[in-house]
Amino acid sequence: MRRTSILKTLAEALGLGLVLIVAGCGSKAPVEKRETVFDKVAYVEKDLRLTIPDIPRLCDAPNLLKSRIDVGDCELYVEQEGKGIPIVLLHGGPGATHHYFHPFFSKAAKFARVIYYDQRGCGISDYKPGSGYTVDQAVEDLETLKKALGFEKWVVLGHSYGGYLAQRYAMKHPESVMGLILLTAATGLVGKVEGTRQYDYISDAERQRMRDIGRELNDLVKEKKIPPEKYLELLVYNRHINGDWKRQSYYRPSMDDLARMALYEWKQDSDFNSRMSQDMAQVNLEGAFAGCPIPTLIMESKWDLTWTPDKPEVLHQNHPGSQMIVFEKSGHSPFADEPDEFFPALSTFMKSLTAVSPAAIVDWKASLEKWQKDQEDPFLVTPIEESEAKTIAEFQRLRAGLERGRRFSDASTPLKSFLTYLSALHFRDLEAIKRIHASLASRTGQWTDKHLEAWDKWMSSLDVLRAPIPPEHPEPGQVWPVYLKEASAPGLADTNVFVFWNGEWFRWGNQGGPADWRPWAPRFKKDFLELMNKK
Repeated sequence: MRRTSILKTLAEALGLGLVLIVAGCGSKAPVEKRETVFDKVAYVEKDLRLTIPDIPRLCDAPNLLKSRIDVGDCELYVEQEGKGIPIVLLHGGPGATHHYFHPFFSKAAKFARVIYYDQRGCGISDYKPGSGYTVDQAVEDLETLKKALGFEKWVVLGHSYGGYLAQRYAMKHPESVMGLILLTAATGLVGKVEGTRQYDYISDAERQRMRDIGRELNDLVKEKKIPPEKYLELLVYNRHINGDWKRQSYYRPSMDDLARMALYEWKQDSDFNSRMSQDMAQVNLEGAFAGCPIPTLIMESKWDLTWTPDKPEVLHQNHPGSQMIVFEKSGHSPFADEPDEFFPALSTFMKSLTAVSPAAIVDWKASLEKWQKDQEDPFLVTPIEESEAKTIAEFQRLRAGLERGRRFSDASTPLKSFLTYLSALHFRDLEAIKRIHASLASRTGQWTDKHLEAWDKWMSSLDVLRAPIPPEHPEPGQVWPVYLKEASAPGLADTNVFVFWNGEWFRWGNQGGPADWRPWAPRFKKDFLELMNKK
């Protein structure tokens, strides 16, 4: 397919909601063959590289308008170039930076006003968590940034994790979005895309070297031979030299590219990634975009190894009104791998945009309110029956005994299993934790008293909100919740999940927030049964 045919077909696809496979063919001048992930060339360096070349940033170009924008309680670093419809780029991570969009999106500056920025807690924006890093906070930062820049509406392009953020932004502020572009985006769908292909082309020797690199750098930090703030840069640099680039790249990056990646493209506050990743899991986007009137373009790559091959269609189905383009010779970043196909496709989409009906926005907002209600666990609004109230009262009595030195061990119900877990934490009993906490059994060897103390402190701040009575004869793999609240607050704060096996309930994990546990239940059951059947 020649390039002119690609654009013609894309214009037709945008009107018909089709899926377009972009295979960059046509007559081009011969180019030097670049190494790809499929060449399976193994790179293993015996020694660590402890210095990274001082390569300048790519955003030092004179045509970039740079500023720091106050969004209330922090400043965001922003760059702008070009003229036309504004398009804001949401970088991935959580914890990457705007830098990896350079120099590629300067091509978009020929037909659009391109806005780059580092999200709060990332890159060279302020590291100010405020009340705590959350996706909602990032959404409001983005809306405040739009207003500060003087835009009424803009096109929102989200890459990787940024695609999840873009979806959440569109749900909260649909009237601000002219068009939504999901670029190899995180789906936000629970249990719909399982597994990854990231290690399919990495050799065993490379994997082992990458594990060794982490240990060696940790030792150097402990010995104070390298400063802690250099650890992450050196980890990224050395791992990618030794094959880690194959997880998400189609072509092998140059050494200069690897240096920039380490120095500028994975920079975040110390707990940013963990907090944001946990917060992402609190919302399942399944069904949210039914009836969405915002023109949406999904841009995927056949060889984005971040996910399994079914991922593009899974995301596409959750956006019924969207169009999808699949690039045939790209990894996680098709704008870098196939720019001659990517940017004409982006331009065509942006030129096709028309105003969204305000009435359609109102209708979608109404449907989102109903969707939000459907996300709530109906059990939590049912009255507490006498049997459940007695069970919770008995739990409170037995829990008080822990403070008086009385250990507890009984896994006959989910609530008693939870108390057994609390007892093991309170008395720093790793063996008891291994027995009751199935998913942690193989990982507790790395736990220290400091870990146990932190978990005990956190769990001690929680109280039982609801404890549904489990079935009298549960089947193996039955999943059951215990709902928790903050001791000083009435609402749901977390859910601990338990799984039945051989007459006992084992703790599998917790949601880490008020997220609905039910969409995760099939995955919990599957993973638990696989684990237990291996024993």
